[in-house]
Amino acid sequence: MHSSPTTGPLIMGASGCLGRALARVWPGDAPQPVWQARDGADGTLVWDILNAPPPDMPAINGVIVLAGVTRGNTAALAANTPLAQAGADLGRRLGVPVLVASTQAVYGAPTGPVTEQSPCAPVTAYGHAKLAMEQAVAAPHVTCLRIGNVAGCDAIFGAMARGGVTLDRFPDGQGPRRAMLGPFDLVQVLLALLAAPQRPPVVNVARPGLIAMEDLLVTAGAGFDWRPAPVTALPVLDLDVTLLQGICPLPPVDAAAMLAQGAMR
Repeated sequence: MHSSPTTGPLIMGASGCLGRALARVWPGDAPQPVWQARDGADGTLVWDILNAPPPDMPAINGVIVLAGVTRGNTAALAANTPLAQAGADLGRRLGVPVLVASTQAVYGAPTGPVTEQSPCAPVTAYGHAKLAMEQAVAAPHVTCLRIGNVAGCDAIFGAMARGGVTLDRFPDGQGPRRAMLGPFDLVQVLLALLAAPQRPPVVNVARPGLIAMEDLLVTAGAGFDWRPAPVTALPVLDLDVTLLQGICPLPPVDAAAMLAQGAMR
């Protein structure tokens, strides 16, 4: 978790699931990040983001904001905005690009593939909070990453780890289908965006294609039961990743690769 003499980005939120996943797969031959956590555990940079200014740090080539709140009431989720603003302000002062982790949930419940220009109509408190965050940090040096499901850090992987998975079945006989990528894929995206001469204000982040949750379960050898999908369940969330493919081409999504990257095999 310590930075090397070749310093890469500051990664805010090293102690979260996504931060820990990225730390496990960050390439040794890439510029090494400065990992930040509020308590400084495991040699991370100590910074209580909401209550203190940023500490002194080595020269960095960017800021990646993973720090955020995923659960809780509206007031708790609203902390996503000041957390991201702290990273955006730091990047502006240092003259480096800032990548902010957002979510596909800002699109709500679309009926077809969504591009970065598609309307945002979140239906969850989390989606609303992340969209408000995106709007608050919009600036030329900031790119918001509308990330799909990340293998190993999403609900289906948690359910597999606990056992006893129950999957929604929709009227067409299928279960949920989602855009997904693995932690190593995400590292490649982050490195490519930091190195790009220009970055878009927002970008969808996932492998091309959709993955059925039942395919993940069957490939993993995980038992599961079906239940009729509630009316509020979302059968498909399809991210158009044409823009990302022009910056960091990723292979099509498949169950075996996602299980491998999610450390589930």
